[in-house]
Amino acid sequence: MRSFCAVLALGVASCTAARGGPPPTRGEQATDPPAVHVAADASVDAASIFTNAPRPSPPPEEPPRCEEPKDVFLFVSPGIAWAGAPLRVLAVSDKPLAGRLAIVPTEKGKPDAEPAATTDARRGGSPYFFMTEVESPRAGTYEAVLTQSACEPGKNVAVKKITVSKFRPGPPAAPKEDEALWPVHRNWNRSLENVYSAWIEALFDAPDGEMPSWSALHDVLRDKKRNFLFDHLAAGEDSANAPVVRPDCADLPYFLRAYFAFKLRLPFGLSECDRGGGGAPPSCKATIVTNDDPPAKFDEKASAVKVFGRFLRTVADKAHSGSARQPFEEENSDYYPVALTSEALRPGTIFADPYGHVLMISKRLPQTAERGGVLLAVDGQPDGTVARKRYWRGNFLYATQRELGGPGFKRFRPVARRAGHLARLDDASIKRRADYGDLSRDAAKLDLEGFYDKMDDVLSPRPLDPQNAMMETLAALEEQVRTRVKSVDNGRKWLETAKAPASMPEGPEIFETSGVWEDFSTPSRDLRLLIAIDVVRGFPARVARRPERYAMPPGHATAEVQAELERILERELRARSVSYTRTDGSPFTLTLAEVLARAPALETTYNPNDCVEARWGAPAGSEELSTCRAHAPADQRARMESYRAWFHERRRPPRK
Repeated sequence: MRSFCAVLALGVASCTAARGGPPPTRGEQATDPPAVHVAADASVDAASIFTNAPRPSPPPEEPPRCEEPKDVFLFVSPGIAWAGAPLRVLAVSDKPLAGRLAIVPTEKGKPDAEPAATTDARRGGSPYFFMTEVESPRAGTYEAVLTQSACEPGKNVAVKKITVSKFRPGPPAAPKEDEALWPVHRNWNRSLENVYSAWIEALFDAPDGEMPSWSALHDVLRDKKRNFLFDHLAAGEDSANAPVVRPDCADLPYFLRAYFAFKLRLPFGLSECDRGGGGAPPSCKATIVTNDDPPAKFDEKASAVKVFGRFLRTVADKAHSGSARQPFEEENSDYYPVALTSEALRPGTIFADPYGHVLMISKRLPQTAERGGVLLAVDGQPDGTVARKRYWRGNFLYATQRELGGPGFKRFRPVARRAGHLARLDDASIKRRADYGDLSRDAAKLDLEGFYDKMDDVLSPRPLDPQNAMMETLAALEEQVRTRVKSVDNGRKWLETAKAPASMPEGPEIFETSGVWEDFSTPSRDLRLLIAIDVVRGFPARVARRPERYAMPPGHATAEVQAELERILERELRARSVSYTRTDGSPFTLTLAEVLARAPALETTYNPNDCVEARWGAPAGSEELSTCRAHAPADQRARMESYRAWFHERRRPPRK
């Protein structure tokens, strides 16, 4: 078997990673990793050395402290509160406060009025936040009040006065021909970055274990239960008539940042970058496009919301995966690299995949006695779908070749006014600012294994139960296989009515193209699946390599633990199965063990012109293959064989 270092260095993902799969419906639920589905006789037997092994104790939770009111930021939406819209309040802090957030009406003669809304549910971490709302506020005055349970009554209370207007405020004025797209009324700072992180988490939140997906980003933004900034400008900017918002993976972070900046009248900018190529990493121009610029095409009848919608098209035209993959040392970029710490890996931080995909952190869950820490992220796809998924080595790929640029976790460089114009802050400015200061190039010093080891340490500071950790990894692989079943079946349905074979692109373009090939081929998905197979196969060896990271059963040598994990893994692979539909409509079942054994065949099974049986690696002459009725043209088969090395070596070829 190839080493883990060789295996994971060769992964692939891109904004076209969803090809071959049908778009999810709005609010469709999936699980990543799913619950463990095993046969009844596949449970861990009494002879397992893990049966009576003590579970690692949960991380101790420090008692809350009485923090200063200045450590709490109270934010109100809409921007101008009025009696016809819900009144929402967010209390956000870097500190893990415990307490209660209340919205209290303040009337003369009623100093002790009952709160109109309260919550003691703290979310996030870090930042930590409380959210509550009054659905139908009356005109008048309120106070947003955060009291801390760790403080003496009346001490260190954070308070913000709110005036609710009787009438709906007017919408923001549209820019004139030579005016900025929107004015800047605030500057980016720590408090507003915390609001941004809390907004991202709330926007894509769901119960633990659920992985929601939406057909378009505007479906999320138009959901007033999710979007804390819904109609913040009172301009109907989130109504059914608002701009359609369908970003792909590279656009998604920019669209969310621009949307937030537009709502709060903050500065925004983005660069024009190339994708690299010919051995060179991506690079960006020194100038940036900002909201200070006038509309590209002036329309005196267009509203401010419509002008913003048109600006998003400009953003989509300029943003791509190369924008996020600038080298670590490059200051002429929209993002800066952050430290791999629990504080820096906050909602809104992006992950730049070295092969072209971009994800954004949406939530982090702490380690418990039952499972390791969890990092959740959202991404966009070419068809506009947005989905949440879990961090694991099979879908957060990493590589260190310079020509790929700087991969890993990054945050937006704040845009500020300098010498009369908007500009990105350079590294020195970010380091000097107490509001930021989290810039770090330490990740650039890590090799492949070092990166994943560091991430394991950050997400799960305490030793993991080795069997539980392996089961989570195996469940993630199982879900990846089940997702491929849907993708390949989509190709089967296309093949039933296709009048001519799909054209096959040349060379590296099999991973990045458009049309029928993009819709129904699976080269990116299959390469990721092969990487995931290697991760699962190598898990017992990983435990043996880093025994200090796991709660090893007492009285057993590391080699014994590895052997037992390998035994359990083989049993689990035989017990778990998936079914696909053959050409004649009959179901055919494969165990995960059989899928893993077909890894060599899966190196050339991405062509939609092949029958579904061939795309699952059915052996020649087998009963499984007997229902096959279609094969890719001979010239395409020959080219697939010539490209086999990319899949066998788990590497994506460089762009020409």
